[in-house]
Amino acid sequence: MASDSRTNAGHDQVNLARKMHVFVQPGERVFILLSSGSLSCTQSIITLLRRDFDDGKGLAQAASLYDAARVIGEDVRRVSDMDRAALERDEFKFNVNFILGGQVRGEPPGLFIVYPQGNPLQASEESPYLQIGETKYGRPILDRGIRFEETTLEEAAKYALLSLDSTMRSNATVGPPIDLLAYGVDELEITRQRRFAATDSDLVKIGVRWQQALRHAVARLPQIRFRVSHATGSRPAPDESILLVEPNPSDPSSVQVSQRPSP
Repeated sequence: MASDSRTNAGHDQVNLARKMHVFVQPGERVFILLSSGSLSCTQSIITLLRRDFDDGKGLAQAASLYDAARVIGEDVRRVSDMDRAALERDEFKFNVNFILGGQVRGEPPGLFIVYPQGNPLQASEESPYLQIGETKYGRPILDRGIRFEETTLEEAAKYALLSLDSTMRSNATVGPPIDLLAYGVDELEITRQRRFAATDSDLVKIGVRWQQALRHAVARLPQIRFRVSHATGSRPAPDESILLVEPNPSDPSSVQVSQRPSP
């Protein structure tokens, strides 16, 4: 589970807020909740969930992760009933989304997305990861890299950081600190969690080395050559004017790119 901390209500109203929320009864249940959308609405929903959890209700009584997703959906609808009409009267949307991950003792772990209407959707073998918020920039690396029952927890954490790094690179509304949490099956407690500040040397290293690796990968792809017209006036056919040529391993210039030293 990974999330950024930047929120905005326009180009000149940028703030920081945690989007990762943890509900834990050690040895009994662990729920990790990621939020996106309207900060005021998500805060209201988290407040209701936390109040009931601390009183031994709601998430504290959910018999499975699916039941927990339904509890969250009920509170989404409660806040929608309270605030949606006023928001839409001023031309604002009721826009909240949540990702729920974790486990209840005796039940399998899982991953759900909860939509603004309160209905949940579970991740599957064919779609083994979920995203909310600004998703398009960080999705390609996940599509190409994540494999159900093949990607290790350590690799998944790396992909999560790369996905957020790609998003931050292309969208100014997403930014650090970055919260990263890894949960293992049947642990039923939080043992691996870290918050990366913007200046964190490890976060900077991930971004720099990923950029370098991309440039190296492009350099090692077949080179594109353009055939030009000869002096005699003959021209190649359109589909023969662009050629793909394998790079020459003996020619260092064909595979090297200019780069800064690794941190």
